Amino acid sequence: MLFLSVSLLLWLCQTTLAQYSSDDLMSFVTLPDIRAVKFNVQYENRDRVSPGYWFVAPYLHIGPDPPSTLYEQYQIGPHIYDGEGRLIWTGSQQFDNRNVFDFKVVNSLGPDPHLSMVLQNSWDSKIDSGYGLVLTNDYQVQRKLPLRKDLGSFDIHEFNILDDGKTALATVYLSHEITLEQFGRPKETTWLQSGGYAEIDLNTAEVIQWWDSFNHVPLPETVHYTPYSPVEAYPGWDYVHINSVDKNEIGDFLISCRFTNTIYLISCMDGNIMWRLGGHYTDFEQDFTFSKQHDAKFIESNGTHHIISFLNNASDEEFNEENISSSLFVELDTSVKPMTAKAIRRYNRPDRQLSRLRGNTQVLPNDNVFTCWSKEGYISEHAADGELLMTANFTSSRYSSYRGYKFEFTGRPTAPPDMIASVYGTDETNMVTTFWVSWNGATDVAEWRFYAQASEFHDPVFIGKTSRSDFETMYIARGYLDWVSAEAVDVNGIVLGRSEMHRSKTPDWKSVGYRGKSTTPIPVDPSIMYQASDSAAEDNAANESNRTSSDAVDTQTQKTTQILNHTYDAIRSIGGIFSFVLLLCVFVGVMACYMVIRGWRVRVYQRLATEDGLPGERAHLASPHED
Repeated sequence: MLFLSVSLLLWLCQTTLAQYSSDDLMSFVTLPDIRAVKFNVQYENRDRVSPGYWFVAPYLHIGPDPPSTLYEQYQIGPHIYDGEGRLIWTGSQQFDNRNVFDFKVVNSLGPDPHLSMVLQNSWDSKIDSGYGLVLTNDYQVQRKLPLRKDLGSFDIHEFNILDDGKTALATVYLSHEITLEQFGRPKETTWLQSGGYAEIDLNTAEVIQWWDSFNHVPLPETVHYTPYSPVEAYPGWDYVHINSVDKNEIGDFLISCRFTNTIYLISCMDGNIMWRLGGHYTDFEQDFTFSKQHDAKFIESNGTHHIISFLNNASDEEFNEENISSSLFVELDTSVKPMTAKAIRRYNRPDRQLSRLRGNTQVLPNDNVFTCWSKEGYISEHAADGELLMTANFTSSRYSSYRGYKFEFTGRPTAPPDMIASVYGTDETNMVTTFWVSWNGATDVAEWRFYAQASEFHDPVFIGKTSRSDFETMYIARGYLDWVSAEAVDVNGIVLGRSEMHRSKTPDWKSVGYRGKSTTPIPVDPSIMYQASDSAAEDNAANESNRTSSDAVDTQTQKTTQILNHTYDAIRSIGGIFSFVLLLCVFVGVMACYMVIRGWRVRVYQRLATEDGLPGERAHLASPHED
């Protein structure tokens, strides 16, 4: 009883405190439904880091979740962060909290950058089998490409838009029923899941060509199954597990198969295997080893010489062949016999651990190497000479990102900035208006300018400005400002966008202790309070003077609001502690009642004497006979 009670208490405490522990997720006043994952970031040498943003797609479960009527905040899907781990864009709400994979920038579809990703199939893949998506840099879906129905759902591993901007490569999984003759069991049958790829026309989604390992990679090449493995029902043995495909200028295809420990070159002419690197049947003399690899890509390639990169996981969920995962760059010479493969660059995982699942390696424009080690969003950047420059990971251990990339990118959302304003104060002389403003996906905002007007029909008046501080920026202005808006400005002072006009939110003045001359305060006329010019866009010397004088007041109000915010956070923490104390008191009360009742029952039981004059329990122990 005591053990069960303690266990129940601990479970309740953990559940209750978890509700108040949200330090690993971001929250925003302007986007209350968004809870983006936070990053921990550590720099070793900022001066050598390549410019760009991080493109990741956090997920909780690798498969699609079943439909639910429960409310869920938006946490997973495509996200962009800057090099400090600050959120730039979340597409979680746009894609309805669905898993997204292989999220990256594409620069071969026109003068402006595009985005590509795999939108995973829904829980019922017969209704929605997933898509390859292409977005413009205003985050609107430009192309939605399904996979041909006979090739199954759109696989999550790869959506590789080629440099010609005309076609894309996707990995394919197909199931076949086979006999196990190759394993010496000709009378037994099993389902087998093969791996392949398809080349897709970006304009029509037509499959131009496709390839299947079933006709080319014999069963004994697998390292994941043995002649003694039990047969499996549909979809069957995943005997090769393809996880990447790339194409060189000649037209040949490079594929990575994790469960054969092999990278293959496939001929574009007849689909035959031209060579194998690694595995049981390698065609190369190698000065390195690798296993369970991901993301094999061409760096350079001609008829006889190739340089390729890939992530050497060196392990899976059960076994490891090496002690550290690494990014490998390998030079292949196919003009000699035997063919040779030499490791020319290696970048070990910085924490010297293993990436047992997933991941990718990317060469940046300055020749730095960016690696996503997948679990918990762990990423790193190395200089070409091997110096570690940066590491980062999700603050939450609940999330991972299958791949992660780094690109320079300009995002220009078409939706206006989001803004919320609230009024606070205790009397007419002590009123402030607090603005929160954000613009999901805008990369070039350097400054926010704030405006107010006496009514929706009056001209806006400039009331102040502040530098963009994060995804969401807060600004505090003097006075009760009712009709308000904000402008996003770049480093050159060019206006990028303007929020809609909003009315400031007000509290229940009586409950917050308002002590003015009237029961509710009256909004001020900003043209009088701020003495602004008639032109809302003009930022002249008079405005600068007024802004400077008001900033002295605003600085104090900013500090006051920061104190209030800290107080609010403390109250939330105290709320968690209070809940814990309350549960503890309930537990103590239950245990006290239990002990009182137990003691009463023991006392009553001990008063019952036997014929020998002993309490019943002692009489039983004294008896030489068994019941």
